[in-house]
Amino acid sequence: MLDWSDRHCRYFHRLLSKHIVLYTEMVTTGALINGDVQRHLDYSPQEHPLALQLGGSSVHDLALCSKMAEDYGYDEVNLNVGCPSDRVQNGRFGACLMAEPELVAECVAAMQQVVNIPVTVKTRIGIDDKDSYAELVNFISKVADGGCGTFILHARKAWLSGLSPKQNRDIPPLRYDIVQQIKQDFPRLEIIINGGINSLEQSALLMQGVDGVMIGREAYHNPYLLAQVDKLVYQQNTLVKTREEVVFALLPYIQEQLAAGVRLHSITRHILGLFHSVQGARAWRRHLSTFGPKAGADENVVLQALELVQG
Repeated sequence: MLDWSDRHCRYFHRLLSKHIVLYTEMVTTGALINGDVQRHLDYSPQEHPLALQLGGSSVHDLALCSKMAEDYGYDEVNLNVGCPSDRVQNGRFGACLMAEPELVAECVAAMQQVVNIPVTVKTRIGIDDKDSYAELVNFISKVADGGCGTFILHARKAWLSGLSPKQNRDIPPLRYDIVQQIKQDFPRLEIIINGGINSLEQSALLMQGVDGVMIGREAYHNPYLLAQVDKLVYQQNTLVKTREEVVFALLPYIQEQLAAGVRLHSITRHILGLFHSVQGARAWRRHLSTFGPKAGADENVVLQALELVQG
């Protein structure tokens, strides 16, 4: 699974692996109900399997937006109960909802009633001083009773006061053991582990105690690690694309999006890490960062950057 990406980033990641589940960046119910639905929900057919991540706490609104997700062809709808930002807290959604398991269960039940696609929950292992294992078990139990069969657990607690969202991604210690214990105590649930995972080797070790792995930031900064997923994780006997082959496979999409009025930088900013740790990576990043944002920039900027790496 891959977390928090926009549609250009998701398309790029799909070129690297056919089987991973891609998650959208969180969209609030208010943004969907009152805003540009097509802009928020649009995607390329190649992105499937694709999950829409929702933020909200209104039972009615979440049910309405879940139905919108299904009507748009999404394969899953996910309720975010893990984001710790002040904006999210002020809107009464995200990680602060861990303090209200009954409400989350009610939301999940209402979402399940109106769709036939899976409704899942992404959460933390605790918040502030509500971080005991017993409290986490209570949360999981009540939300599961509401109809949730899949939980994605970020293996850190969240400090809702005193730490910024960025600090909440690094400072609270990782507790993979807690997520693995939840799987042991709830064997019928699908438990996906998230947080600080930066290699397929680490993913393979963690999957011995859970049902799946979600990768976030590492897949963004070092996307080529996904090129081995289909072969190593899904045992697919397919050739692994080279980085250069990935670039050429992306070109038709770039041309299509440019014709639709998308600026090149909206796409190239997501592929800066493709040559991570490879000789020429700095020249690749510098060229895309310098020329990608310029007016009229087209796919030739990418080809020129590729020549700098190959040279």
